[in-house]
Amino acid sequence: MVRLGAVSYLNVRPLVAGLAHDPDVSLRFDVPSVCARLLGEGIIDLGMVPSITWLDRPGHRIVPGMCIGSDGPVASVALFTRRAMTDVRTVALDASSRTSAALVRILCRRYFAIDPVFLTQPPDVDAMLGRADAALLIGDPALFLDHRALGLDKIDLGALWTGMTGLPFVWAFWSGRADAASPATVARLQAAAADGAADLDRIAAAYCEDEPSHVPVARQYLREHMRYGFGPREIEGLRRYYSEVAALGLATHGARDPEFFAGPDTPPAG
Repeated sequence: MVRLGAVSYLNVRPLVAGLAHDPDVSLRFDVPSVCARLLGEGIIDLGMVPSITWLDRPGHRIVPGMCIGSDGPVASVALFTRRAMTDVRTVALDASSRTSAALVRILCRRYFAIDPVFLTQPPDVDAMLGRADAALLIGDPALFLDHRALGLDKIDLGALWTGMTGLPFVWAFWSGRADAASPATVARLQAAAADGAADLDRIAAAYCEDEPSHVPVARQYLREHMRYGFGPREIEGLRRYYSEVAALGLATHGARDPEFFAGPDTPPAG
């Protein structure tokens, strides 16, 4: 039995839809930061963890061939504000993901050339903007928020990253201890991802069953914004992110090169 911890947002559903009834898989859903904690505590074998988490886990490896990524606008990771970013002095960070919070710090320094004060809060945009000039939201809260009705600008972090670097951004991936995934487990996860990629419309409709008005947004998101492949450009984007994180001192162990589990088409990592 492989114990998996997945992110509870829409974007992970194509990677796990085919695993729900697999008798050899135990699957639970949490926010990214909780997945990372459960993995560290050994409660799950593999977690869909924020990409920055891997830097803090020497000896952990990454499942090859799939990730939660974007190549341009991502739609579900954004800053919301009523001000021009050059006038922002305080930013409230969603406590759910360190990866996105670190990216905000990188973009504030490298793209906007500002040095705001950062606060960490639960993902409630009204409360966040009650204390700060801009608010970071990730996942479903960012995707489905009607920001125009609230008079807010939405600044897409995926678009900014790709505009700045010319590279995709890798938000999260399956990761675990070096002995946590056999080639057969990797093959099972890769097959599930392939099945999900062929069934995006049904996945979007099922996910939004309680909010049918969200279905068009969900369908467009999965089809146009999400990138699930983990090829050479994604790996290069991840390397660049790790380099930027290390330059700002946001990773305990600094930058290191991604290491992958062996899979059906992947040679064993050295």
